Amino acid sequence: MAPRILTLANQKGGVGKTTTAINLATALAAIGERVLIVDLDPQGNASTGLGISRTDRAVSAYDVLVGEASVAEAAIMTTVPNVAIVPSTMDLLGVELTIAGQADRAFKLRNAFKQLGELVINELPVSYILIDCPPSLNLLTVNSLVAADAVLVPLQCEFFALEGLSQLLQTIEQIRSTLNPRLSIQGVVMTMFDKRNNLSEQVLADVRSEMGELVYDTVIPRNVRLSEAPSYGKPALLYDLKCAGSQAYLRLATEVIRRERRLNAA
Repeated sequence: MAPRILTLANQKGGVGKTTTAINLATALAAIGERVLIVDLDPQGNASTGLGISRTDRAVSAYDVLVGEASVAEAAIMTTVPNVAIVPSTMDLLGVELTIAGQADRAFKLRNAFKQLGELVINELPVSYILIDCPPSLNLLTVNSLVAADAVLVPLQCEFFALEGLSQLLQTIEQIRSTLNPRLSIQGVVMTMFDKRNNLSEQVLADVRSEMGELVYDTVIPRNVRLSEAPSYGKPALLYDLKCAGSQAYLRLATEVIRRERRLNAA
């Protein structure tokens, strides 16, 4: 079966997209899935957070988008069992200039995924692809939405959360109506939740009221270990499995799988 492709998108920065990509991938791998992360953020934080040094990124997501390498050629196995990554480099900052004049500029990533059959992890095909987007609605994000089956939206528990969400939902609807009719919303995950803060509770209630069942039951707490782990080049689940953040991502992975199975059954 073809892998399920989930894009982690939010045009706001600092909402936990990369932290969620790294730790959700690790949690999915821990329950038997084989996961490929595609780092489409020129900052390359997902690559760094998984211990991929700059010198090991000779082939990157840029090469895939401009057609100079396949996904299999760009993918690097990480120290996390069953998790590989297509790393990012600063070259991605110039990818729009390179492909903007091409008719298929929005379909570069989707076309690259059509050749995915040659990529295996531990002799088995990839079951999930998670795309970590930049914090903007640019051509990189458009490529990720066109290539995806569904969008997973990390949303910080802060005052302007719903304002940013409405803009993203409009973009998703535009992509669905023009470029990718199969695109859906897998779910909204609330991040950086502080139970000591009344605002977090209020934002969570507001988002649940607005988005209903699309909001995952699992809420990702503010957690020092989640912030520390990338500096060691590890997901939090390898850095400190028992911390509250790691346990939350394990629960989130279970929810994601449950929703996928429900979708397949339907």
